[in-house]
Amino acid sequence: MKTTAELIADDPLWLSIIKVVAIFAFGVVMTLFMIWLERRVVGRMQHRPGPNRVGPFGLLQSLADGLKLAFKEDIRPVVADKWVYFLAPIISAIPAFLAFSVIPFGPDVTMFGHHTALQLVDLPVGVLVILACSSLGVYGIVLSGWASGSPYPLLGSLRSAAQVISYEIAMGLSIVGVILRSHSLSTSDIVNAQEGGWYFWLLPVSFVVYAISMVGETNRAPFDLPEAESELVGGFHTEYSSLKFALFFLAEYVNMVVVSALATTLFLGGWRAPWPLSAIDGGVLNTGWWPILWFVGKTFFFLFVFVWLRGTLPRLRYDQFMRLGWKVLVPVSLVWIVLIAASNALWNTPGVTTGQRLIFFGVGIVVLLVFALLLPDKRVADDEEFVPVTGSGYPLPPLDLSVPKSPPRRRLPAAPEPAEREMEPAAVAAADKETGDGSL
Repeated sequence: MKTTAELIADDPLWLSIIKVVAIFAFGVVMTLFMIWLERRVVGRMQHRPGPNRVGPFGLLQSLADGLKLAFKEDIRPVVADKWVYFLAPIISAIPAFLAFSVIPFGPDVTMFGHHTALQLVDLPVGVLVILACSSLGVYGIVLSGWASGSPYPLLGSLRSAAQVISYEIAMGLSIVGVILRSHSLSTSDIVNAQEGGWYFWLLPVSFVVYAISMVGETNRAPFDLPEAESELVGGFHTEYSSLKFALFFLAEYVNMVVVSALATTLFLGGWRAPWPLSAIDGGVLNTGWWPILWFVGKTFFFLFVFVWLRGTLPRLRYDQFMRLGWKVLVPVSLVWIVLIAASNALWNTPGVTTGQRLIFFGVGIVVLLVFALLLPDKRVADDEEFVPVTGSGYPLPPLDLSVPKSPPRRRLPAAPEPAEREMEPAAVAAADKETGDGSL
């Protein structure tokens, strides 16, 4: 029986073109649908209807907004770098679509009389390709902020660079656990390795770290610091309009779909049906075209979590955001990788009983709990260094920057007596002559 890579290698050119067009259409349609779904779900959370005018249930509202953006005036700042300003949104959008090429949407099927796999290409390093594509997207953001010639987009782009670097490391470390478990970097092999059990409960720490990192990686609330409207006007795309702004919007939502599809592939069994359905007739629902339904349904679950977080959580401060990435996610991922490697070595060692393995896992959990309890609470130390505002707990600036006290008010001179106000006409004329002012 041929492997997935061998099946894809035998695809004719016309079939590969069909797959490319289908992937591009899937990304665009998912973007339009996600914009509508986000507005409807957030509206429901806020007790308002959301879009409900254009099309049935407002489904065509996103398409109408896209057409409106296309006819908007395309404005380019005078001080902007022309070519970099033009290429930045393209650099953001293209890697987002490229990441779909290694995602397995389903098993082997027969398409137009040709036996193939529901995947564009199966690479031995497919997971690294997705990480590389997500990393390249930040170049478009940084270049857009630099080429705009404005300080606020530049600040937003620099924030995005620091953010993506921080959470890209945590995301990569979370995937290491999956690689150690499946012994492969190929996305199709990872899906096949989950036939006996999904990794979201076999590798819970990796799943949680990845779920947090993918929200920070896509610049979504509550981690949307690069486009924090309250601080940066609009972030890196402040100076963009028309179709260039639409490309940034498209790249953001396609990236959401990509990281959600990757989470489905790595931790939720990919295109495999959930347990009760997978046991029907010996797994008949895991064959044919049915797995596309399970894959899209799991992806929608993660996309709904994106919208849910935006409607419920406030935006984090930048120091809280960076502290979470560097001081929590990265150390926890490193300790977890060591435990996984040790457990694999212990599991493959002959002569080790099941009781000894359970004792090892129990000791590992105790070590993690002790490590978490011994971590110092940095917030308490920060609050002790400053004088808090009464009743709020937020720190104040240093005392040397405090506003000085107002000087005492000067007293007005006493009013003259009535006798002193009455002056002779000659005295008044003499005073006017001295001052040179004869006006009344």
